[in-house]
Amino acid sequence: MMTTINSPITQRDQKRFSLRYLSQSVTWALEQEARLSPKPALVDSRGSGAHKDMHLALMLASANTLEPYFLRMAQTAAFESNDTKLRTQIGLIGREAEKAMLQTTQGVNTHRGAIWALGLLIVAATTHDATIESLLSRAAAIASIEDPALKTAQALSKGQQACREYQVDGAREQAQQGFPHIQQQALPTLWESRARGDAESSARLNALLAIMATLDDTCVLSRSGISGLVTMQTGAAEVLNAGGCNTFTGRQALRQLERELLVLNASAGGAADLLAATLFIDRLFVSSTSNNKYQQ
Repeated sequence: MMTTINSPITQRDQKRFSLRYLSQSVTWALEQEARLSPKPALVDSRGSGAHKDMHLALMLASANTLEPYFLRMAQTAAFESNDTKLRTQIGLIGREAEKAMLQTTQGVNTHRGAIWALGLLIVAATTHDATIESLLSRAAAIASIEDPALKTAQALSKGQQACREYQVDGAREQAQQGFPHIQQQALPTLWESRARGDAESSARLNALLAIMATLDDTCVLSRSGISGLVTMQTGAAEVLNAGGCNTFTGRQALRQLERELLVLNASAGGAADLLAATLFIDRLFVSSTSNNKYQQ
């Protein structure tokens, strides 16, 4: 049974809901996702996973580079009432953010997907913060507005190429659908793990695995095809079925999943982006009303 996520925010606090707090929370979520270990075949505090061109310090530098751009997105949303103009402006800011990211990382794509997902969510959070459902619905509505700049011919990204080749939904469709993997898998798993007493790192890893078990991750598809996707989804489900990352059997299954993904050079970058988005939402709606219990 899916855990309800109709969680109204109480006792609004001016500092907590300031635009700068929102941008800082996005950076916090990106940093928490990057540091979380052991993420199978992903960059974390242990090493580079399947990414020969990335490491933790690079991920953290990228996250900090992006914070001013997320702040600008929130500021734009706070003062622009026309949704078509808003979509155009945040698209421009997002592309500026991507250029700054690539300059910081010397051309390595560390957070392109995260700019899209978290950009939409921070924009939605400036005006639709009564419930998680209203925030996600607002993000979906903005994502469904066509960006005029995309009408011009542009080369397809690796993710877009994977969508076309394998006929699956990508990051764009995820957002337009209201981030169903966050709503239906990640947040309920995160909360259920905490409720049964799992360590916070295990709860977050379980949330990641819940996404991996069901997401058609275009990052995995572009790197290792259908075999990589099936390996990821099946292996992640096995970890959760074994009791999750807080159990001995679950940890064994997690290590096996990582070994298999590394052989295939598969990396669940799309799932990692959605985990960061999950942590951002959780911080706004749960952690901030729980005496910062889960903010590490």
